Amino acid sequence: MTYVVTENCIKCKYMDCVEVCPVDCFYEGENMLVIHPDECIDCGVCEPECPAEAIKSDAEPGLEQWLKLNADMAKTWPNITQKKDPPADAKEFDGVPGKYEKFFSANPGEGD
Repeated sequence: MTYVVTENCIKCKYMDCVEVCPVDCFYEGENMLVIHPDECIDCGVCEPECPAEAIKSDAEPGLEQWLKLNADMAKTWPNITQKKDPPADAKEFDGVPGKYEKFFSANPGEGD
């Protein structure tokens, strides 16, 4: 079992989760974060830290797309272990539907 970052992280990219992760399994894309499924120890400390409620347990149904995206992007995006400021317009995008189709970027972020 692992945790997975879902659509609501896109364009919000809060990084509260990064600070609490004991195994540093978060990877940074241009406009979202992902969790490396082979590194996550299923401790769950990240889930309640996400202001956008974008982190879910892989035990929840319907997350197949996000499990694949997290696994794929974690292979190419840089690791991130330190919290940075979210985008200035993050609150405007929190809860907006259809963000994957409109805004997802496969480009890597800066990492640490």
